[in-house]
Amino acid sequence: MKDPRLEQLAKNLVGYSIDVQPGENVLVEMIGSERELVKLVVDEIAKRGGRPFVQLTDRAVLRSMLMNATKEQMETWAEYDLLRMQNMQGYIGIRAGENANELADVPKDKMKLYEAIYSHPVHMEERVKRTKWVVLRYPNASMAQLANTSTEAFEDFYFDVCNLDYSKMDKAMDALKTLMDRTDKVRLVGPGTDLTFSIKGIGSIKCSGQCNIPDGEVYTAPVRDSINGTLSYNTPSIYNGFTFENVQFRFENGKVVEATSNDTKRLNDILDSDEGARHIGEFAVGVNPYILHPMKDILFDEKIAGSIHFTPGQAYETADNGNRSSIHWDLVLIQRPEYGGGEMYFDDVLVRKDGRFVTSELECLNPEHLK
Repeated sequence: MKDPRLEQLAKNLVGYSIDVQPGENVLVEMIGSERELVKLVVDEIAKRGGRPFVQLTDRAVLRSMLMNATKEQMETWAEYDLLRMQNMQGYIGIRAGENANELADVPKDKMKLYEAIYSHPVHMEERVKRTKWVVLRYPNASMAQLANTSTEAFEDFYFDVCNLDYSKMDKAMDALKTLMDRTDKVRLVGPGTDLTFSIKGIGSIKCSGQCNIPDGEVYTAPVRDSINGTLSYNTPSIYNGFTFENVQFRFENGKVVEATSNDTKRLNDILDSDEGARHIGEFAVGVNPYILHPMKDILFDEKIAGSIHFTPGQAYETADNGNRSSIHWDLVLIQRPEYGGGEMYFDDVLVRKDGRFVTSELECLNPEHLK
């Protein structure tokens, strides 16, 4: 018997997240061994008159490709995948890998080439900017292990999160978007953190199930050279297969001038990828009521209720501060009491304390109102 929660998820992805229209080409990319959701999504696309295309990939095979690929091979690889993406109007990316650290031992020079030659042009430039897209994870034992739960308990959590009423969340986000659109100065305060920056004139974007599942953030970007102070992230983050912890940045006039972590050298190598990697491309506020604790999966962690993420690298053109980079690394700070607490100020007015919104117009975004 098909799991009705899975059928509902497929309908949400196709009908709500990317709203497939008759005649549209939609690429469904699965990284992992799950097939049932792919089949349901293909059927839903076809029911709406769309034309589904499928790419099945294994992360262990991808590792072998990267270990052996030359620059010329990556250029050819990017060329034909870019051509395919240019012929798509929609994209649904499903990730169900068995090992989150599968790419941990791929040499740094290979990963840099892959990001610059393949990932950036195919995904950041073409897919993100020119298609209707949504990406999500699929629940499996590996994800349950990262979340420190049983597989069955994680599946229940997953479907609560992914089948949330995102249209309700979308309406509740209006007040935060309106406030962020008129805000100039932002200040973040907490343990090891005292950071100021401007978001004046950038504009903000609601994320309520259209591009990510799960979802739940409103993002903008800091004015590129306005950031000063220190930010201490308190959420582990996997990047290129390595788990970074205790990441701390010190900023001067928008640039990361000092960066430390559990592997400071590896961290600085990433920040030295290009000129834009030491500048910030995104500031976002997380509000998903079901996601409370990190599980080293950024699609979930960046939506944690009471969190922010502050992202080195590429800015989105929809909320653009002009920063360009081959990386876009969402690093998360949780400000709820069990993670040390903290405050967020907009134009010197306290809007969130210890992860809860404290102004009347924003209380609708506290967890009890979004479930």
